[in-house]
Amino acid sequence: MHDTGTGSTGNTAQPSRRTVLAATAGVTAALAAAGPAHAAAPDDSRLRALVSRMTLEEKVGQLFVMRVYGHSATAPDQADIDANLKEIGVRTAAELLAKYRVGGIIYFAWAHNTREPHQIADLSNGIQKASLELPRGLPVLISTDQEHGIVARVGKPATLFPGAMAVGAGGSRSDARTLGRIAGAELRAMGIRQDYSPVADVNVNPANPVIGVRSFGADPRAVSALVAAEVAGYQGSGVAATAKHFPGHGDTNVDSHTGFPTITHSRELWEKLDAPPFRAAIAAGIDSIMTAHLMVPALDGSGDPATLSRPILTGILRERLGYDGVVVTDSLGMEGVRSKYGDARVPVLALKAGVDQLLNPPDLDLAWNAVLTAVREGELTEARLDASILRVLRLKSKLGLFRSPYVAQGGVDRAVGTRAHLAAADRIAERTTTLLVNEGRLLPLSRRRYPKVLVVGADPASPSGTTGPPTGVLAGALNELGFTATALSTGTAPSAATIAKAVAAARDADAVVAATYNVTAGSAQKALVEQLVATGRPVVAVAIRNPYDVAQLPTAPACLAAYSWTDVELRSAARVIAGRVKPRGKLPVPVQRADDPEQVLYPVGYGLSY
Repeated sequence: MHDTGTGSTGNTAQPSRRTVLAATAGVTAALAAAGPAHAAAPDDSRLRALVSRMTLEEKVGQLFVMRVYGHSATAPDQADIDANLKEIGVRTAAELLAKYRVGGIIYFAWAHNTREPHQIADLSNGIQKASLELPRGLPVLISTDQEHGIVARVGKPATLFPGAMAVGAGGSRSDARTLGRIAGAELRAMGIRQDYSPVADVNVNPANPVIGVRSFGADPRAVSALVAAEVAGYQGSGVAATAKHFPGHGDTNVDSHTGFPTITHSRELWEKLDAPPFRAAIAAGIDSIMTAHLMVPALDGSGDPATLSRPILTGILRERLGYDGVVVTDSLGMEGVRSKYGDARVPVLALKAGVDQLLNPPDLDLAWNAVLTAVREGELTEARLDASILRVLRLKSKLGLFRSPYVAQGGVDRAVGTRAHLAAADRIAERTTTLLVNEGRLLPLSRRRYPKVLVVGADPASPSGTTGPPTGVLAGALNELGFTATALSTGTAPSAATIAKAVAAARDADAVVAATYNVTAGSAQKALVEQLVATGRPVVAVAIRNPYDVAQLPTAPACLAAYSWTDVELRSAARVIAGRVKPRGKLPVPVQRADDPEQVLYPVGYGLSY
């Protein structure tokens, strides 16, 4: 995280009951029949009445979900005010809402929205207050990308779970449901009601640069079961889950953030491989589905990205799969959706295709005015906007935002990062670590025989809100388990001098743990492991991202897959190395041979134990 400060948020006061009642009075009058606060959600007729009273400008705003810089809705730091002025033309979240009447706001760590849980709750309350005090003000649907594993916007002290591929290695639907239930409860306590998770992509391409370990695995049946379980967990806690990225991003070697991927699957293969997890999500009652900025010629031969494809979003998702929930685009700032039409046409074409929420356009003013103009000139009808707004309002109603838009600081203390939640994350992680190689039963590593351990390896930037660096976390965990461990960071591309330094240090150790990160045939990490093995010291390789590393490390006598370099997964790997727990994970993806990628080295379901 860019800023972990826990000082004044600029908006720390809890709204009084009088403020809450005043701010929600307009909405309450339009929606709620007389009755207790826990009365049933308003029906469509009341929501339609709300829509009918909106101005066209307010309707356009409801379709957008926008980023905004700052830890406070009204008093962000000056640097964040400057960033908002530069990118959005407003100073604060409150000004964003007043000017554009956006229906949603997305939180990012880099936008300084997520310093710590109490501040996040204050920010959420400030956003709701600013929106509800506007004429015909509506509650805001606040969202974030909290996938866990390598993608998380809210860090410590919130509970951070293993990522999807690790959960896939554990293979437990109960664990996936528990993850969703706990993570959802913590997000809701901070005022975040929509999570862009789970990833429903089936990762069948080891070279996938953007999905990879964010996917539950390569088996569509297993992925479907875990997607449905996680959806049930999140939505049981009152947070909208979001299956992504429709129609499937698991077989690409292009990152849609920076390019325009093409999926070459036939329609038949798409039905068998990519569609099942989305069908499972829909059957589980998924609240929202996110589109992918990629082309699937077998589903739409126009050359348009799926986000802008009416045959895909309306023809397949709405009509064929029967989905009538909210459809949200992936970020409109990504190259995959911008390359063909430009930023003014994209939001209009997305709405024509069947989208309901337009996420994070690079230029909000341009996008907002483009939609407004399209309606005024007849390219989009107001009725088309109304259909999407009604879906968004139904979701806000289902999530309780009309009844209870604010959160209490006491709820943060009761829910976020509790001892029980942290323990649950550790237990789930212990079922995910996968042992792939264990020559001579090197593992579990004996403290008596190998008391002094050197931890070397890659230290990629720590995922949001985790401790890092990975070598330090591993060494610290091994020390707590009774070893004398030291860390030596060698990086993802160690030089000859760095390798020589590690080899020299290894000679003073009894054993070496090497954290590897996406090893390739020509990677200096491979040379590092080979030279460490040549010292005669036992070497344990821990793949801290893709499990495919093992194919490039044939000399390592022991290899583990941890699937991520977050604290919870590294601690689990250390406990497995020390024999405190037995390895239980099974590969959720196949690992091909390095010298012959057509041949499988380790199949789905492979994993050793003690």
